[in-house]
Amino acid sequence: MSVSPLSDPRRTDPDVTETRDPRSGDSAPAAPAWRAWAAGAGALLPGLALTAVAVALSLAVSRLLSGVSPAVVAVACGVALTNLGGTRAPFLPGLRFVSRRVLRLAIVMLGLQIALPEVLALGWRALVVILAATGGTFLITRRLGGPLGVGPRRALLIATGVSVCGAAAVAAMHEVAGSDDDDVASALSVVVLYGSAAMVVLPALAGPLGLTPHQLGLWAGASVHEVAQVAAVGAAAGAGVLASAVVVKLARVVLLAPMVALTSLTLRRAGGRAAPASGRRPPVIPLFVLGFLAAVAARSLGLVPAGAAEAVPQVTGILLAAALFGLGTGVDLRELLRGGRSLLLGGVATAVIGGISLIGTLIVG
Repeated sequence: MSVSPLSDPRRTDPDVTETRDPRSGDSAPAAPAWRAWAAGAGALLPGLALTAVAVALSLAVSRLLSGVSPAVVAVACGVALTNLGGTRAPFLPGLRFVSRRVLRLAIVMLGLQIALPEVLALGWRALVVILAATGGTFLITRRLGGPLGVGPRRALLIATGVSVCGAAAVAAMHEVAGSDDDDVASALSVVVLYGSAAMVVLPALAGPLGLTPHQLGLWAGASVHEVAQVAAVGAAAGAGVLASAVVVKLARVVLLAPMVALTSLTLRRAGGRAAPASGRRPPVIPLFVLGFLAAVAARSLGLVPAGAAEAVPQVTGILLAAALFGLGTGVDLRELLRGGRSLLLGGVATAVIGGISLIGTLIVG
């Protein structure tokens, strides 16, 4: 007796697909779709569990060491783990997930920290200083990469990390630049080394230079790499300095979206000559950049509840730590240690942004 396709139980279950036995020609039910989804999710669990442990450790260390962000500690954990042979095949799917999907979510969440009215309240003179320091450093650093023997993709990441907002900017630009994990590690090393040095140097120079607390906050926010490092400088100098320094820093973060979008468009127009190493053309405007801009708009329009706004920095820090741990596990430390030219470029870039922002700060007064 034949069975109508409409009454065949295999056709009434939407989670079941049909396959055909090549030997007999008979149709047989394939595995339910939900089982395939569960298997994919299960493959992520080892890597996600490993990431959770690394993030917990990073948060603990950042609480002990003022000015050190969990993201920086997390990438160091990832580099150490993989170069000591601790990364195994079962971890890889979960690590790839956090270094891509979670990273994009973290960049979007970063936008929720930025309220444009607070940024605009700095005044047009301060905004000109920020724009000049950020844009000038980005362009000069990229131009100097070739003469100093640093590859264009690595120079791009260093320029972005120094000029905008450290680790988050490096990770965001990595999404469109076609750079590899060693390029990311090199740029992050620059951010950590010179940003940490700036935490000591800027307050020490404030007295000899005759800077007021307001001027120190403007200089720190316009030149220091990481948000956590800026906060450490501000906290050491006083509550008033902390508030102004962090707002100035967030004004630099606003520039992350247009910088990444313009770079993506430039790479796309360049075609094969400047295409990423993967061979894929970068998107016109990455979706996470649009998400970042939407998040800024939501915060600026008062659509984010006060309680949620207070929790955003902590949540963003956790997501960034997870993503950068995943990126860190792809780093070959031996290759990184041969990156002396990258450190030189990072030092020059740090001097450039420090000099431009200091001149601007002294002019603004």
